[in-house]
Amino acid sequence: MPDSGAIVLQYPDLLIAACLVVAAGALSFVMRLRLERRLAVAAVRTTVQLLLVGYVLKWVFSLDRAYAVAGAALLMAAFASRAAVRRPTRTFSGATGRAFLTLVFSGFLTTLTVTGVIVGVQPWHKAQYVIPLLGMVLGNGLTGLSLCMDHILETLSERRDEVEMELALGATRWEAARGPLSEGIRRGMIPVINMMTVVGIVSLPGMMTGQILQGADPLDAVKYQIVVMFMLSAGTGLASILMALLIYRRLFNPRHQLRAELIRKRRGPL
Repeated sequence: MPDSGAIVLQYPDLLIAACLVVAAGALSFVMRLRLERRLAVAAVRTTVQLLLVGYVLKWVFSLDRAYAVAGAALLMAAFASRAAVRRPTRTFSGATGRAFLTLVFSGFLTTLTVTGVIVGVQPWHKAQYVIPLLGMVLGNGLTGLSLCMDHILETLSERRDEVEMELALGATRWEAARGPLSEGIRRGMIPVINMMTVVGIVSLPGMMTGQILQGADPLDAVKYQIVVMFMLSAGTGLASILMALLIYRRLFNPRHQLRAELIRKRRGPL
């Protein structure tokens, strides 16, 4: 393989790789884990979704137009916000819209800061940089948002009496909500902090690995990865904080009352 590029995979190579999933399914069958069907469905969904995304991105890249990149970015944020609010065991009316606004703001701000200020991409809408980086920010942001939302809603629901007692004794809505909000934000940040702690020692991130496979100098790949890790931590933290504040404004009215009746348990499987 020349140092300037990577070996191009063909579709038969993907079929061979699928044998790894088949082997895992066979082990599940032998050990009676009953995971074969879930593995098969997950493998098919992964293949279809990624191939579809590949064709869409190829089209967006070929257009090289701001409207195409913006449309793809908003569509990604819409899917991410829907996935984010479906993970927690509880939800409330308007959760998806608030998650969408949160991910759009945090995702676009951090991504465009990196591409426009740090990397210096010209023009700003160059899809080769914007779309992959935004996808990473949204992926980590939705995880942090989900964990934050799950803890806050669970705490306010299960400890409703304690919160309302604090309010009845003269506490402001911020004083009563500060504990659950702070803990929710902290939990939302745990995955990205853990990832930053072990990166390079336990795991090699996907972007760094991809650049190395493409023949990039390992040190250049490391520099990009450091920027990406800082970007992900900022995006996830901003998403968790914004969602916590939006939940606070939704569930606590100006009369310093908790509107716990707006919280409802999610029905059916997540």
